[in-house]
Amino acid sequence: MELVCPAGSLPALKAAVDNGADAVYIGFRDGTNARNFPGLNFDFNEARTAVSYAHKGRARAFLAINTYPRPRQWGKWCDAVNRAAQLDVDALILSDPGLMDYCREKYPDLRLHLSVQGSATNHEAINYYVRHFGVQRVVLPRVLSLTQVRNVLKRVNVEIEVFGFGSLCVMVEGRCTLSSYVTGDSPNSSGVCSPARAVKWEETSSGRSSRLNGVLIDVYAPGEPAGYPTLCKGRFEVGGHVYYAMEEPTSLNVLDILPDLYQAGVAAIKVEGRQRSPAYVAQITRVLREAIDACISSPEKFSPRASWVEQLDKIAEGRCHTLGAYSRPWQ
Repeated sequence: MELVCPAGSLPALKAAVDNGADAVYIGFRDGTNARNFPGLNFDFNEARTAVSYAHKGRARAFLAINTYPRPRQWGKWCDAVNRAAQLDVDALILSDPGLMDYCREKYPDLRLHLSVQGSATNHEAINYYVRHFGVQRVVLPRVLSLTQVRNVLKRVNVEIEVFGFGSLCVMVEGRCTLSSYVTGDSPNSSGVCSPARAVKWEETSSGRSSRLNGVLIDVYAPGEPAGYPTLCKGRFEVGGHVYYAMEEPTSLNVLDILPDLYQAGVAAIKVEGRQRSPAYVAQITRVLREAIDACISSPEKFSPRASWVEQLDKIAEGRCHTLGAYSRPWQ
């Protein structure tokens, strides 16, 4: 069971490789990837350096081109595939079927992974991508329960990757247009749900406020940790009460069910967070490397160490964790 870690910069990539990641994933510095934040990602030469460093550290390097090109953007997205094919990456992470078809025709030997943005949540959808485009791994969206993950694994003949730590998403991944109502940019086509140009922070008498394109997202009391503003994690007045109406800030953490995922046949545990710091990546990679190794060594005796949970909670959103959709006891 691989540990796949995020790398939004070369220092983050080095942190992941040096601390035991089996694979890292990167993106180009444009809207072709779903973490298109200023100051992140790689140009072609930087990506070549990153891939070389990963390979020297015996880690695989994946490259995400996982947004959906509009018709006028088609050439740019194809150019991203062409550049990636020159980099000796171990896999491309794609979501758009048109780009998959382009890869199949032009680079038939290039390994393809279906991005979580592809939103394939059942065996029929997954088998479609395998049958038509030769996809070799599928990243499942963060909306499936453990029971549903097991059922998918029983019905497909392809590697399955699941998220193990990081931000949650309550939307249908690859289909979310919520932020575009406020910012005009959809994360599915521009690569970021809260573009930096639309973010504004203000110090007010009632606290620090965050806005997206002028829309108030949250107000933080003095000393209260303030997260990057996204609509789905904002606090809004509903029915006379102000609260996290859609999603509370918390991080997914699968330590409690790691043996279940391993025994079900999950091929890889993925960490979300190409927008995170190298220190964040290093800490998560160290903890999950230890945990996965312990799980594989003796899954029936595995139990999360208190020190692992404590270290991960320190860097989790809201300083707490959840199993999210994985935990649905009624199933």
